[in-house]
Amino acid sequence: MTLVAGVDSSTQSCKVVIRDAETGTLVRAGRAAHPDGTEVDPAAWWRALQEAIAEAGGLDDVAALAVGGQQHGMVCLDEAGAVVRPALLWNDTRSAGAAAELVDELGGGESGGRAWADAVGSVPVASFTITKLRWLARHEPENAARVVAVCLPHDWLTWRLGGASGLDALRTDRGDASGTGYWSPATGEYRLDLLERAFGRTLAVPTVLGPAEVAGRRPNGAPLGPGTGDNAAAALGVGALPGDVVVSIGTSGTVFSVADSPAADPSGTVAGFADATGRFLPLVCTLNAARVLDAAAAMLGVSLDELAKLALSAPAGADGLVMVPYLEGERTPNRPLATGAVHGLTLRTSTPAHLARAAVEGMLCALADGLDAMLAHGATANRIILVGGGARSEAVRRIAPEVFGCPVLVPEPGEYVADGAARQAAWVLAGGEQPPTWSTGRAQEYAGDGVPRIREQYAAARGLVLDRTAAA
Repeated sequence: MTLVAGVDSSTQSCKVVIRDAETGTLVRAGRAAHPDGTEVDPAAWWRALQEAIAEAGGLDDVAALAVGGQQHGMVCLDEAGAVVRPALLWNDTRSAGAAAELVDELGGGESGGRAWADAVGSVPVASFTITKLRWLARHEPENAARVVAVCLPHDWLTWRLGGASGLDALRTDRGDASGTGYWSPATGEYRLDLLERAFGRTLAVPTVLGPAEVAGRRPNGAPLGPGTGDNAAAALGVGALPGDVVVSIGTSGTVFSVADSPAADPSGTVAGFADATGRFLPLVCTLNAARVLDAAAAMLGVSLDELAKLALSAPAGADGLVMVPYLEGERTPNRPLATGAVHGLTLRTSTPAHLARAAVEGMLCALADGLDAMLAHGATANRIILVGGGARSEAVRRIAPEVFGCPVLVPEPGEYVADGAARQAAWVLAGGEQPPTWSTGRAQEYAGDGVPRIREQYAAARGLVLDRTAAA
């Protein structure tokens, strides 16, 4: 049996899966936690990776490995390859002002959005690497002066696994490069002029590899795959095909589909990313997803399973109680300084069950807004695949068809990002035009009639929520 390993270096933890390269059968796995916060010393990711590898039984018998990682994070290196400052993560919103500046500098408003969408497929928001570079140049000039190269979390881990032999050995892939704001999925080229506009000077950037190219080798000679961003890895892990829409409920919520042509939405709602197979991955992202459930459970003093039971005991629409879940600001819509809100609180709706239901419905409505945007920009939804930690909630599974208005498929529980990375590693070994075919297990279908009033009352409440900056 030939073994391959896949890594998911996510916001909250590092997961390692080791699978049979031919069939995809899981052989063993490991996991280790990451520190909390929106900025993290990359050394913490490296320590967690070593812990997860050890828990998974080591890599001595593994023939190839690839890393999937959280997108957008800014890892800055000096001329010796040392990390200059803790990495700013995708969910760090301090660069919201920088994002607005960059759009204004290319024309502002719809004109600026169109210019950015045409250039790199997406309009900058606080999550994107390019905005974090502008923030660094403006707010930490001494650190900025030391920076020679910039890369992404998965790039840095792949580089370390390969021996970190010089900045010219940095490698990335199309999927993760497409989330920087200075690489174009449509042309396959960096836009270093935009990077220079943001930072004030040019930096070294990783070489962008094709889906099955070798990014380096471990000390024992085992090849490293190019890796990819977490959403592209998840699409590969669940076997998503053109026409599939994946709704992923993790730390962030994402709605994405595999497409044969690039997207360019001047409003910035749909990000025109690339996938891990040579295709494209139009995507809508919300900052608030599974943590909405965590927060509601904490407020009610119950477990997540108990929260699900409470939610399912309340009627659809929660008798008019609505939660707008902007608990960490929001990326879609682009309201980084907004806060969450509860509307429709009455004596009748002042129950744990109503609040639990409103939390689940609010989280799903935010994702359904993302699905609407995807469909408006030409995506096809032949089927909806529901994945991520939040998809393990029975309430989420049963309420999703009422919110989305169509059945949803829930694959067997798995580490989809790590699985996608492992599948990529197997592809590197096997070669060819397409990744190996692995069984993804039996998906369970959840069906139900759509309940339009859930979306209608959510839309009305959402319009009442103000950004703190707007209110000031």
